[in-house]
Amino acid sequence: MVDRIKHNAPVLVIGLGRFGAATAGQLDRLGREVLAVDTDESLVQKWAERVTHAVVADAKNIDALKQIGAQDFSTAVCAVGSSIEASVLITANLVDLGVPQIWAKAISASHGKILQRIGANHVIYPEREAGERTAHLVSGRMLDFIEFDDDFALVKMYPPKPIRGKNLTESGVRTKHNVTVVGVKSPGKPFTYATEKTVVSNHDLIIVTGTEGDIEKFAALE
Repeated sequence: MVDRIKHNAPVLVIGLGRFGAATAGQLDRLGREVLAVDTDESLVQKWAERVTHAVVADAKNIDALKQIGAQDFSTAVCAVGSSIEASVLITANLVDLGVPQIWAKAISASHGKILQRIGANHVIYPEREAGERTAHLVSGRMLDFIEFDDDFALVKMYPPKPIRGKNLTESGVRTKHNVTVVGVKSPGKPFTYATEKTVVSNHDLIIVTGTEGDIEKFAALE
């Protein structure tokens, strides 16, 4: 089903709190048509000029969702998290309306399980994910951290001292440390793909892939 959904299809965003507003705003910047929905008229007025459409509606009421055409969307985001009851009702309504892809914000693991059981395709934990990401970044060497499934991560970081001034074969990045340097950014130059002959200097930034544990050990090298 995901493959059949157009990458530029309009998105329904329900809830204009910090998470929902950030999602709607970024989708708009990416050129996506957005219908933003909230019960708070002041929030809707605030966002009316920033996204394609913004309407006042109570998404807990399935008839209200039908009136705004929610059933015609292929992707919806339930960004309501402060009230678990409201989040569950809204997600259930989206499921009942046959929306193919439903993203829902959860504030706890139990909340997330409920959302999955009633039909949410993707459950997001913004606070937990932000906290986990911050924990990796406070070590100082990592500048950005993205974790994927199966403990796999992609990191932008400063190169550890043991690999500086050597090419990637000599420093044994992959053989000794089980990580792969996929890109290098030298000052004043664009990112380039790394090869075994790439030499990393003190002033470079590198993009590294590997398991979370291996990258943490690699970043801790002195």
